[in-house]
Amino acid sequence: MRVYLDNAATTPLSPEVIELMTSMMKKYYANPSSIHSFGRESKIIIENARKSIANLLNTSPGTIYFTSGGTEADNMAINCGIASHRIKHAITSKISHHGVLYPLQDLEKQDQIKLSYVDLDNNGIVCQSNLEDFLKNSSRSFVSIMHANNEIGTIQDIKKIGALCKKYNAIFHSDTVQTMAHYPIDISNLDIDFLAASAHKFHGPKGVGFIYVSEEMNIEPMIRGGGQERNMRAGTENIIGIAALAKAMEISYANLNEEARYIKSLKKYMIDQLRSEIKDVKFYGNCTDLNKSLYTVLSCSFPKNDKSDMLLFNLDILGVACSGGSACSSGSNKGSHVLREIDPLSQRPGIRFSFSKYNTKEDIDFTIKKLKELFG
Repeated sequence: MRVYLDNAATTPLSPEVIELMTSMMKKYYANPSSIHSFGRESKIIIENARKSIANLLNTSPGTIYFTSGGTEADNMAINCGIASHRIKHAITSKISHHGVLYPLQDLEKQDQIKLSYVDLDNNGIVCQSNLEDFLKNSSRSFVSIMHANNEIGTIQDIKKIGALCKKYNAIFHSDTVQTMAHYPIDISNLDIDFLAASAHKFHGPKGVGFIYVSEEMNIEPMIRGGGQERNMRAGTENIIGIAALAKAMEISYANLNEEARYIKSLKKYMIDQLRSEIKDVKFYGNCTDLNKSLYTVLSCSFPKNDKSDMLLFNLDILGVACSGGSACSSGSNKGSHVLREIDPLSQRPGIRFSFSKYNTKEDIDFTIKKLKELFG
């Protein structure tokens, strides 16, 4: 038996999405920029997908631009938002995804901005008063706070953060890669300028995502060339990926509450089993609070022993796939920057289990059994 509990890194494609993609590959191959009938058919697919996504998010289709994924969307928001509006001060948190941290840190190294890091509590929640202090002392800032952390599952109140940014005329960007299509997001009810999302986090394909850009936010493009995406993102569109992204979102939204309840029940069951069966297990952030953390993510650590130094490898050998943090950092020996920030003195191995609608109670039982072999 093998168990996959690494859904925060990527989710398996849903059967409906696979069926759509394979059927489209046979028929829709024309360049959507071509003016002939084949090209127009491809263009219609893109625009229908855009309308569908906009409808789910309660925004206008003109605010949605397709990208290669969440990292490109984050980079586009940061680089284009800051350059186009001549921003000299940016604010983020030290537990942001590297798709946010690295471009901001690059701009700081180039002396284009001053970069400030907002204070966090022990669960990784943004200190609103500290954020307001930063905003007060800058004529206009660029604020990037992720909706939910991909490693420890902490959810931020982006409605309050957005309102605070609006009060001080700041630009607000949020990476919603982990929450998109897992939580209802009503853009009309948020003071937000940029939002990033990626299809492969909600059972769509890799290599496609989108950025929301508010109608008030005029920016120059990051990728130049052709006039695709209304002159905002050059390059021939990934027609099949875009259609699959929209299909995956439609499926997720149609079953949002039911699937959330099911996955929460799996997470709660695993928390209870870990506490009952494994000695000295520790949970990070507020991930054991099902209403205040990502229901798809459970971040914890185990006591050090002779098998813990290669814990991920040992679990993989035993048939359990999970993560030690962000998959984007795999291959790096630096460890998790998130865990270093919230628990800097810990020497314990951190593990992220992440769930999807395709996991079962039997998966959890199998995982607990294997953990007991290592830490029993």
